[in-house]
Amino acid sequence: MNTLAAASLPADHTGINGVALTVLIILFLIVAGMGFWATRWRKSEAGLDSLDEWGLGGRTFGTWITWFLLGGDLYTAYTFVAVPAAMFALGSVSGFFAVPYTVVLYPIIFVFMSRLWSVSHRHGYVTPADFVEGRYGSRGLSLAVSVTGILAILPYIALQLVGIQAVLEVAGVGGSNAIARDLPLFIAFAVLAAFTYSSGLRAPAVIAFVKDTLIYLVIIVAVIYLPAKVGGWDHIFDAAQDKMTTPNPATGKPPGAFIPAPAQFWAYGTLALGSALALFMYPHSITATLSSKSRNTIRRNASILPAYSLLLGFLALLGWVAIAAGTQPIALNGEANPQLVVPQLFEDMFPSWFAGVGFAAIAIGALVPAAIMSIAASNTFTRNIYREWFRPDASPAEEAKVSKLVSLVVKLFAVVFVLTLPAQNALNFQLLGGIWILQTFPAIVYSLYTRWFHRWALLGGWAVGMVYGTVKAYNNVTPAGEHFGSSIANIEGIGQMGYIALTAFVINTLVAVVLTLIFRATKVPDGRDATTKSDYFADAGDPKVHDIPELTD
Repeated sequence: MNTLAAASLPADHTGINGVALTVLIILFLIVAGMGFWATRWRKSEAGLDSLDEWGLGGRTFGTWITWFLLGGDLYTAYTFVAVPAAMFALGSVSGFFAVPYTVVLYPIIFVFMSRLWSVSHRHGYVTPADFVEGRYGSRGLSLAVSVTGILAILPYIALQLVGIQAVLEVAGVGGSNAIARDLPLFIAFAVLAAFTYSSGLRAPAVIAFVKDTLIYLVIIVAVIYLPAKVGGWDHIFDAAQDKMTTPNPATGKPPGAFIPAPAQFWAYGTLALGSALALFMYPHSITATLSSKSRNTIRRNASILPAYSLLLGFLALLGWVAIAAGTQPIALNGEANPQLVVPQLFEDMFPSWFAGVGFAAIAIGALVPAAIMSIAASNTFTRNIYREWFRPDASPAEEAKVSKLVSLVVKLFAVVFVLTLPAQNALNFQLLGGIWILQTFPAIVYSLYTRWFHRWALLGGWAVGMVYGTVKAYNNVTPAGEHFGSSIANIEGIGQMGYIALTAFVINTLVAVVLTLIFRATKVPDGRDATTKSDYFADAGDPKVHDIPELTD
């Protein structure tokens, strides 16, 4: 994301907003207490000594719990920070594509996620890599899916800290003193690690109620109150259009797009479609889905989750509200940082106490997805790497213990990542993660409907897609000389700019098709399928539910 032009730092910018910070701390302590209390919520007689109980909440969440959990999982603190920041700095192509992307998303998951839930319910699968192994009898393909999921999710967790950092910085907590700057963030994630370790997925499920309520409250108030303060929506759109169409003196080009030009249609459309296909390939999205108690719970949620898309549209427009309001998102070091635009807008325009509520909505909005993401990453490591490759006879209790410990390591990695590297590095790695995770789509989603693809063809397609996407993204260099500078590049054979992940995905699929034809013609063994047709329609109470089978290549 482009940086803003340097601006002078207001005289009172470095002061701590005591009222807002107090409200933030109080609400944070309340949700932390709820996270620890969650260890007793819906607790089974067996306790939390299995991945089903600790990592999937006992697979008992109904429609509304799943709705709040998925909403808290998918609409993160980074969404709250990054989408309006992109609108503020670069305009509609970089920011508003997120709205049609979530509109496209839910019909897609309505079609296939209930099938994944059913087969996972019947076989005891905890991760998408479990399903892939069961479908193809291939530890190699399962390992590829699991490693991709872990690598893609780690920077995503780190970006939740970026959201908390933005709030703390605007509230005045920071500066050149490393202890003052980093200690609050470390404390926040230490608390997160503690209640996630003790309560598992039940903690973010409980906290999601508070997080989503706060976000709905803040966004609804913001879209009603703030436009009246800055001259109405006409003035807001006029101000945004002026900014996005006025050439930057330094570059001679407009900073962004108010309405996408025809040359940007492919970029806008492929970003929306590719992102929609990729989102539910992330382990945390599937973890939240598999925690629900029935396949119909998934379909009902696919029908009501679009309410968040409406919220996201309003949230995106706050970036343009900030333009009309003249918001200056300046960090405590005096440098412009678009990531601060929403917290700064709240501090500038709201009473201090309500700004604190807005800060809390963002900070708590980081805790829910960070918890689910760390649980999903640790479940994947435990089930598909530790158990599969090192301890095939691990008991459910041992799996749960290892997963709890790994969840701590994952959070520690996120903290170290953010405290030692610039935020732009996390952005670049998250961009790469989005490209990578879409390459698992053929192995997961195609396999829910057909066994035609050969297991080694899917692995070959995955490898080609990963290499192509990584190299293409690496070669996108910013004017400052940084690699992985953009997710957009020329689409091979079309001559249009588009989302790298989607281009890599198409190449991945074509390679898988060609290699399947070759392997079928040469009669290369294709492994054993542990699933049956009826598995993909199983529902709650199914009498055939059993543990994941042992499979080998």
